[in-house]
Amino acid sequence: MLVTGGSRGIGRAVAEAFLAQGDQVAVTSRGGGGPEGALDLVCDLTDPAAVEAAFAEIEEKQGPVEVLVANAGITDDTLLLRMSEEQWAGVIDTNLTATFRLVKRASKGMLRLRRGRIVLMSSVVALLGSPGQVNYAASKAGLIGIARSLTRELGSRSITTNVVAPGYVETDMTAGLPEEQQAAYKQQIPLGRFAAPEEVAGTVTWLASDAAAYVSGAVIPVDGGLGMGH
Repeated sequence: MLVTGGSRGIGRAVAEAFLAQGDQVAVTSRGGGGPEGALDLVCDLTDPAAVEAAFAEIEEKQGPVEVLVANAGITDDTLLLRMSEEQWAGVIDTNLTATFRLVKRASKGMLRLRRGRIVLMSSVVALLGSPGQVNYAASKAGLIGIARSLTRELGSRSITTNVVAPGYVETDMTAGLPEEQQAAYKQQIPLGRFAAPEEVAGTVTWLASDAAAYVSGAVIPVDGGLGMGH
């Protein structure tokens, strides 16, 4: 299986959860440093040749990718009127276009196997919206369209495609927010806290399991109730 953005945060927790189950796991990141036991690949997902090379190495060392967790993503926040073309394109290329590239390549092997699991990591922001994140929200909402279209295209081959939409998660990114800002966010969350990365990982491993074989095209929030009704 392949987890992108697997060197830290949610992606690392997902990779570690699969490794704990005894699965063969490959991770990609821009700088390396995946968890021990994983096939650790440095890959720029915005480079088609680099993605192809990563899949070739995974297939050589671990066999076809049966589970894809497209987790890698970036933010480049600013209000709409200040957002440059480069800020828009950079986030869309990494979060949305690279996911298209990954699912297209992974689905080839899954179609031959007549089975597979695709999990796309979105965000509560995709449906709730967030000021200063027009580019990020658009990219994460686009993943839902990809997942639901793939469900219709690939479902007859026992390939499921689902979306996980986390809220605020305890990562390096949220740890860097001022304490008063963190407190304000937590006031909006019915459970009153941020998620642990392992809580998101548990949803991903379930979606990849036999127990979720009949779940496809779903958007599953892991947000403490923040996005209810959206």
